Amino acid sequence: MAKNFVSNKDETVRMFDNDLLEAMSKVHFSVPLFIFIPIILVFLYRAIFVFESDFITIASMVLLGLIVWTLTEYMLHRFIFHYRPNSHLGERIHYIFHGVHHDYPSDSRRLVMPPSVSLPLALLFYFLFLVIFGAEKVASFMPGFLTGYLFYDMTHYAVHHFNMHSKIWLALKNHHMKHHYQDPQKGYGVSSPVWDKIIGTDFPNKGK
Repeated sequence: MAKNFVSNKDETVRMFDNDLLEAMSKVHFSVPLFIFIPIILVFLYRAIFVFESDFITIASMVLLGLIVWTLTEYMLHRFIFHYRPNSHLGERIHYIFHGVHHDYPSDSRRLVMPPSVSLPLALLFYFLFLVIFGAEKVASFMPGFLTGYLFYDMTHYAVHHFNMHSKIWLALKNHHMKHHYQDPQKGYGVSSPVWDKIIGTDFPNKGK
């Protein structure tokens, strides 16, 4: 198996000369939970008590949000994080966003999105979905979408640092490890391999 990384130890590399930017590029894996769980609860409060949405509407929009997140995760990973513009600046941006993770895949401080990235992205998606669904339905949609994001972030940390025992978690871990250590142009789904299977970027079945 080809070596597609610089270090597989839990160590980091400095990316910025500026101390503040460097600090903002690192985050403990639990930070997204403290930020986004309260936001999810606020959206649910608005859906239930402000808009008085019925259970079917809330449940269906939460489920839709989860599904849309899985596709968003796949698209971001494949077309944004792995996009490499043919310029020095483009290579630098790619390295900051994702290249550093492939060079140092076990760096525990760069396995979940820092708030400096996740919060602006969440705000951008909120306004996009607000236009699509309207205020009432987006209050139920965003909890599903953000829960999907949290599951992605926690899964990403877990597959790099936790020992897996169940078949489901082992399958997720093996899928992502192949992306790192076998072929980075396949296996873009982290929390789910479904879109890799649908779109055709899954790893070949050994039995075939």
